[in-house]
Amino acid sequence: MARGKIAAKVGRAACPHAAEGGVLAAKNAEGAKIGRAACPHAAEGGVLAAKNTKATKAMKPSGVAWLGDIPDGWKMMVGKHVYTVQAGAPFDSTKFSNVSGFPLVRIRDITSGKSETYYTGDYEAKDVVHDGDLLVGMDGDFHVRWWQGGEALLNQRCCKIQPRDVITSRFAYYFLPFALADINAIAYATTVKHLSNWDLENVRIPLPPLPEQRAIADYLDEKCGAIDAAIAEAKKGIEEYKAWKISLIDDVVCNGIVRHDVRKETGEVWLEDIPGEWDFTQIRYLFALRDERNDKPLKDVNLISLYTDKGVVQHADLEKTTGNKASTADGYKLVYENDIVVNIILCWMGAVGRSAYNGVTSPAYDVYRPIDPKKVLSRYYHYLFRTPRFNGKCYEEGRGIMMMRWRTYSSEFRAIKVPVPPIEEQRAIADHLDEKCAAIDAMVTEKESLIADLEAYKKSLIYETVTGKREVA
Repeated sequence: MARGKIAAKVGRAACPHAAEGGVLAAKNAEGAKIGRAACPHAAEGGVLAAKNTKATKAMKPSGVAWLGDIPDGWKMMVGKHVYTVQAGAPFDSTKFSNVSGFPLVRIRDITSGKSETYYTGDYEAKDVVHDGDLLVGMDGDFHVRWWQGGEALLNQRCCKIQPRDVITSRFAYYFLPFALADINAIAYATTVKHLSNWDLENVRIPLPPLPEQRAIADYLDEKCGAIDAAIAEAKKGIEEYKAWKISLIDDVVCNGIVRHDVRKETGEVWLEDIPGEWDFTQIRYLFALRDERNDKPLKDVNLISLYTDKGVVQHADLEKTTGNKASTADGYKLVYENDIVVNIILCWMGAVGRSAYNGVTSPAYDVYRPIDPKKVLSRYYHYLFRTPRFNGKCYEEGRGIMMMRWRTYSSEFRAIKVPVPPIEEQRAIADHLDEKCAAIDAMVTEKESLIADLEAYKKSLIYETVTGKREVA
């Protein structure tokens, strides 16, 4: 794509998708904005433009609420008359290996499409699955997979659907996710939902004649392939935007918005040189540890958490939280606006950032306040502390018995030397990055919205086609 105009100049890291705008690209650069079942590429008349039409043939009730009406010429049949269900075998987990043996399909592999575990024991030929087999995960969300991961053994809590002569594998592949979603919606579970052979054998399936099943599968292969390609391209764009953002931040926090004529060496590997006008000093001289403790009940405080991808966030702003839920805030550390919060275990992965809020956070985190706000701007250091090069320095200075327990304690963190631009330049850098990062984030959101629309369109297209509500030309 042509380099271009996102918001005029963005420093020395150029936007890989600048042709989408300069301005934030219209919600759907590939076509007009779509509704739930409208094709997002129809404006181009491209590969995704639907050439099928709403069903005009006579319809009849299916007797299944979520199916609605089906074409007169279709038959309703029960799963056990349409296919057989072969359950996976209970292989001995003590013979599982990560390095050698025969590939083994576990339930998580049905989601990913590839096997990551090997089995070193004996097995029977009937337990081997091949490319083109139709597999179902029987725990959780009941995923369906057209297996393309090569020969592998089928583990317990997975099953293989073997079509009889009244249904094609591809038609079953497109239809079954809707039937299983209906089972999932009404299944009771205290922890993880489970699917049984009985559930699969008693699914009610609308069956067109075999030639029509093949035509439907061929049509959906083509259309879904085009949609999947568009989704993959959008995901690639998101990754490029994110990489661009990282590059932009790293460049500006370490070099300034404009190049400085004079530079000086720091003596550090992680940041070899900086502008000559900048200082380079230990964090201990810029930020002081804050260790004020909360004594208010949980209901009276603003609970704050720290995430590697989001930075410092309020629990109230999260749709859902992960990890253990706090039952009390007693002894939690107080956090004030412009404090820097550090997760000592994960700061090497980017779990560090500025708080825009007053509140309380986990006593396991370190909290820092600027010693002299006239010389230290937390907004600038928020960007610096979240760069991969600084995170790498945190890892270098840390210690632990394993990566996920690698700690960078306050003594090591505060000893790290960092650049100190003049306060006016810190503020200019932070303002610049606030603006540019907001623009990049908005473009990522647009791409994510496009992906959601494409996925919704794909699901709607499949449903309408396999239930006969949309005719295939």
